[in-house]
Amino acid sequence: MGIFTIANLLVFTGLLFLLAVMSKKSLGLSKQVLLGLVTGSVFGFALQLSYSENADILSDTLQWTSVVGDTYVHLLRMIIMPLILFTMISAVLKVEDIKSLGKIGGTVVTVLIMTTVIAALVGIAIASSFGLSADGMMAGTAELAKAEEFSSRAGSLENLSIAELIVSFVPTNIFYDLTGARDTSIISVVIFAMLTGLACLLVAQENPKQGQLIKSFVDAAQTVVMKLVKIVMSLTPYGVMALMTKVIASSDGGAIISLIEFVIASYLAIAIMFVVHAFLVGLVGVNIRDYFRKVWPVLSFAFVTRSSAATIPLTIKALTEELNIPAPIANIAASFGATIGQNGCAGIYPAMLAVMVAPTMGVDVDLSFIISLVLIVAIGSFGIAGVGGGATNAALVVLPAMGFPVIIAALLISIEPLIDMARTALNVNGAMTSGVITDKLFGKSLGDKQLSQAEADLG
Repeated sequence: MGIFTIANLLVFTGLLFLLAVMSKKSLGLSKQVLLGLVTGSVFGFALQLSYSENADILSDTLQWTSVVGDTYVHLLRMIIMPLILFTMISAVLKVEDIKSLGKIGGTVVTVLIMTTVIAALVGIAIASSFGLSADGMMAGTAELAKAEEFSSRAGSLENLSIAELIVSFVPTNIFYDLTGARDTSIISVVIFAMLTGLACLLVAQENPKQGQLIKSFVDAAQTVVMKLVKIVMSLTPYGVMALMTKVIASSDGGAIISLIEFVIASYLAIAIMFVVHAFLVGLVGVNIRDYFRKVWPVLSFAFVTRSSAATIPLTIKALTEELNIPAPIANIAASFGATIGQNGCAGIYPAMLAVMVAPTMGVDVDLSFIISLVLIVAIGSFGIAGVGGGATNAALVVLPAMGFPVIIAALLISIEPLIDMARTALNVNGAMTSGVITDKLFGKSLGDKQLSQAEADLG
């Protein structure tokens, strides 16, 4: 390790210490996250300016600063499955009325798919208005290697029918899915947890004494998991700072400049969808400014981590504690939103790519094309993995289904991380929007039932 690397790490350590000192001055989590975001951006930019001509020093520095960021993300992923399992079982137990559970899940999924369809239409409109095309794109060595990899991956995805995709949601080995081994593992764990919660409800109806023991156990387990979540959440500012340092320091400025039009178009489409979310939230009577103020820390974390799945604990926390949404709705919205109907990754991105490729294949972007594309996007948005690269998975489903080659996804790989950050934030906001809308439709009646049950338990 060279002297410059050591000096960089000493500066980084000092910045971490500064964050720790500031966290003790009664700063809220959102302000701490903002401070970490700004600090990491400035430090990352300084590293890029100082060592753009010395890749070894920059690489060595980022290797060690990434220990903080990667460890934090691993801790979050560690608690995802236990959090989903116990909070979902607890959520089902609190619903009491099985019909309400179906209404909640159905409404959340409907909102997610509806907003994904809107996102696809926005992506089509933006790509068409900008005149984006795959013509003339030059592929470097890295892009060509990725293209070959994507082509082989697309073959297996293309052969997966809609019926097979639906069947894949149902777990055959819950312990395997608890490891997160499959793209659909989160949905599988949600299904298992909901069925387990339903079984607990039926047992409680048949034997109230056993039912009470089950509820006590689930409540205790959920309390422990939520305490673990709180511990990990306290590390968020440090994780965000380290992650942002890597994002800024390792950005490929040349690639961004050469494909700046696509970057601008993508961010414009994402911004429009945020406006759509705001409209929907305002439509159900929620103060838009207050809403975004409360969810901002969650969106900023999703931005830097590029992982909807890793953001699930923060999403649930924001929905329940900041927006006062009942736990059943919050858990279902956060869990489903991480893998179903992702507005940015499964909606905007594949739609834009399809519009860019269509002219090169002699296909007109007419009404029949748009209808076909939107239907495929809606169907393909089920089960998109909620981790970095989910947009690529969506493209590998949509493009072959439209009869298009997948090489375009590889040609854009150099700027993928930059756009994926904003897409992930949009995905997470879509999940929270579905939770807010569902709460306005069913939250009051659900809350009244929970209150009545609590009063009955007390006396």
